[in-house]
Amino acid sequence: MPTYQYRCTDCGSDLEVVQKFTDDALTVCPECDGNLRKVYSAVGVVFKGSGFYKTDNRSSSKPAAKKPEPAKAESKPAAKVEAKSA
Repeated sequence: MPTYQYRCTDCGSDLEVVQKFTDDALTVCPECDGNLRKVYSAVGVVFKGSGFYKTDNRSSSKPAAKKPEPAKAESKPAAKVEAKSA
C-alpha cells in the first residue's frame, strides 16, 4: 500500500497516511479541522541486483562493430622463379 502525504492549508501541518488505492483522499486536518491537500513529490528508485548496466539488454551473439581499415595501396605479388635441376 502506498504512503500519501498531506499538508493542511490552514495550520501547515504535514501528515503521512498509508492508504489503499481505492480509499478516498483525506480532506479534514486531524489537528485543526482545516482543509488538507495532497503533496506530490519525486519517487525514489532503487536498483538492486547484480546488473543494471547499459549492456544488459544486448545479446552477446551480435558481432562487434568493426572500424573501417585505412585504404592500402595495391601491390602485385613478386614473381617466383623456380629453378629446375636437371
